[in-house]
Amino acid sequence: MSEASIHIVPYDPTWVAKFESEKAFLETLLAPWRRGPIEHVGSTAVAGLCAKPVIDVMVGVTSLVESEPAKDALCEAGYQYAEYKTDVMHWFCKPSFAMRTHHLHLIPYGSPLWHERLRFRDLLRTDSTLAAEYAALKLELASRFEFDREAYTEGKSPFIIRALASPGSAG
Repeated sequence: MSEASIHIVPYDPTWVAKFESEKAFLETLLAPWRRGPIEHVGSTAVAGLCAKPVIDVMVGVTSLVESEPAKDALCEAGYQYAEYKTDVMHWFCKPSFAMRTHHLHLIPYGSPLWHERLRFRDLLRTDSTLAAEYAALKLELASRFEFDREAYTEGKSPFIIRALASPGSAG
């Protein structure tokens, strides 16, 4: 599978509209499996934060087992499924692994991962110092791991764990 390289770009205010458009598309398509809202997560969901220009969409589902049929529906609608963190989510990208515009995460609504993703996004939205530190880390990791998405993602993990463990992150 050909992987896209990692490029971090300045914040783009059109990311919000791109999320809203995808959300409208997914609301009907995923209605049989949804149990929660469709959320804009990841760095593109934080005004002013640099990011990979890929819209991260998180959909609350009843369970991974019950939402299994959503995989076929999403693949027919142009998403590519990947066996990634299958114990906690169904993960997709669009339109291809080599050229990504969207990442889609089907995550059981109310699960620990669901809450962590929202808490981290909200921390970045409300703490400009934390957001600036995260931006610097992302730029450094993207430079070091331009062609290794897994290493880039894993490199962010200690920062995210520390941020979620800080006293101001309770949620």
